[in-house]
Amino acid sequence: MEEKQKKQRIGVYICHCGGNISDYVDVEQLRDIVGQEENVAVSKNVMFACADSNQKEMIKDIQEKHLDGIVVASCSPKLHLHTFRGVAERAGLNPYNYVQVNVREQCSWAHSDHPDQASYKAAGLIRAGIRRVSSSEALTNIEVKATKSVVVIGAGLAGMRASIDLARMGNQVVLVEKEPVAGGQMAGKGPVFPTNQKGQELVNTLLGEIRKLPKITLFTSATVDKVTGSIGNFKVDIKVNGTPGEVMSFPAGAILVTTGYESYIPKEGEYGFTEGGRVITMKEFEKMVDSSNSSLSYKGKPVKTIAYIYCVGMRQTKGENKYCSRSCCTAAIHSSIMVHEKFKGIKAFHLYRDIRTYGKNEILYEKSSRLGDTFLMYQEKEPPSVVQGKNIVNVKIKDSLTKKRELELDADLVVLVTGMVPRNDSQDIANKLKIPIGNDKFFNEIHPKLRPVETVINWVFLGGSCQGPKNITESVQSAMAASAKINAIIRKDTLELEPIVARIDAEACTWCGKCQEVCEYDAIFQIETNGKVVASVNDPVCKGCGICAPICPADAIDIAQYTNAEIEGMIDGFSQQVDLNIEKGKSGQEGDAGGMKDFPQIWKSIMENLSEEPKTIPQIAAGIQQPSELVTWHLMTMNKYYIVESAGIDDNDEYFLYKLKNQAK
Repeated sequence: MEEKQKKQRIGVYICHCGGNISDYVDVEQLRDIVGQEENVAVSKNVMFACADSNQKEMIKDIQEKHLDGIVVASCSPKLHLHTFRGVAERAGLNPYNYVQVNVREQCSWAHSDHPDQASYKAAGLIRAGIRRVSSSEALTNIEVKATKSVVVIGAGLAGMRASIDLARMGNQVVLVEKEPVAGGQMAGKGPVFPTNQKGQELVNTLLGEIRKLPKITLFTSATVDKVTGSIGNFKVDIKVNGTPGEVMSFPAGAILVTTGYESYIPKEGEYGFTEGGRVITMKEFEKMVDSSNSSLSYKGKPVKTIAYIYCVGMRQTKGENKYCSRSCCTAAIHSSIMVHEKFKGIKAFHLYRDIRTYGKNEILYEKSSRLGDTFLMYQEKEPPSVVQGKNIVNVKIKDSLTKKRELELDADLVVLVTGMVPRNDSQDIANKLKIPIGNDKFFNEIHPKLRPVETVINWVFLGGSCQGPKNITESVQSAMAASAKINAIIRKDTLELEPIVARIDAEACTWCGKCQEVCEYDAIFQIETNGKVVASVNDPVCKGCGICAPICPADAIDIAQYTNAEIEGMIDGFSQQVDLNIEKGKSGQEGDAGGMKDFPQIWKSIMENLSEEPKTIPQIAAGIQQPSELVTWHLMTMNKYYIVESAGIDDNDEYFLYKLKNQAK
């Protein structure tokens, strides 16, 4: 690759972050050190780099001191990358001649127990940033034409709500539903919290709105067959009615995935499921309650006592579903309340691990308790036992609320409160759209807080519970956020994409095809130029992941902003010797010859007490004859500084055990 001229006037700004960085990293020394670096024209440390006042100061420096590159040493680029790119643009500097160095999450926070080492590491990272920006190029965003239409996959509540919003904002919408009817999990469902409106009524209301909007085309019994094209101009092939030959193609500027979830189905024998017929799932129970009128009965026998067993298939320490399904507790308690209001004289027992009726749902838990429901708590390692008789089910539980007292009850019906699991076709959708799936098998967004509805594939978005367990309100809110994001993008005639893509050196390329083989996004293809076959990159499709660069035997591929010159410069800068004047003897720093001598006396006592075996806080307090409250305060501080760590729970499941760091349990 052709060597570019290095930057001659670089500005470096080191942020205090209000003490988050400067309390552990010697920002003043770093300012002086980097100020002596070659081609550094400005070196400053500032209280808040992201503050408006500092942004104006940076713009002034760039313009008056003719800076051709800037480095900001502060927090994660995920937070303020676009902030400082905007500063560069407003000052007339190319935004890709800016580098952000993370000295908060990667230095001050990660090494708060060793401030001297945090300072050394920060110096290396800043020098690496200077070397990188000195070799940076002025890049131009990739421009593509946008198609003002959207394909929404999944016609549950989230998909229908998003389609309505998108259509009202002037976009053509193709809504694709795999099942014969729209509505997803809400189709045919009874009353839901908080309005007690029936799920099917919600579905009918949204379907009525869809029928009024000519910009929405709804296909049922249809699946996405193939997705081609590139960002802003996808081509989506839809197979209708399951017929192999009947495929329709639609253009799309964006794709929204709202495929929803499936309910967990207990395994045979799990809490007696399928063994005797009087153990059913929550989904089956809700249908039974909704279809019953004057009395509640199951298989011809009146139901007077119900036992709900929570967390079935969820929060598994050793199983696949390690997550909490969030809405199960609320669904079970709401269902119990509906039973009390509809039928008289029914007793309900709730066998739970934790009650998680968060937010406004707490009202339901209180109401259920006032109606006489009994709540019994069990631990995962000691689940309830369920033995089915002819017309009765015997349930035994070791109740944690009564110090593991074994309680026994006879129920007419056992309801297994199951949660949400990913759909079976999630992997197929992921393969067609190239979007990632997490360890929990749900689709992954880029960031749960900063970019909660976006995927790593530009203009492919997520909404509803295909991302993970959500209640109705959260699912609809998620879908509405995605529709707003989509409209903000495709309403423009031209879309701008980051130019961080693979670049081919046609002179060096000999076309072996290895780059095309490893590209997961189908962004590399073969062309002929000047009588020679070489690789070429579809820029709008390329994600700049870099997997093609190291596989190229001719070294003919570079990644914009991650060129060989930039990466090699970063390595040189980070490995360069750093001379810092570190004050010795501070507690917790390496080089403190006193070792434990600067620890508080109570820390020494706690460490001596834990020297032989893990102990609980009451045991430690008794051993060193100090109040438990004082021991708790110091133990939590010692845990923060990696002196002690948790060692599980005691045999009575009452207290956490603690041990010295690196001590065997």
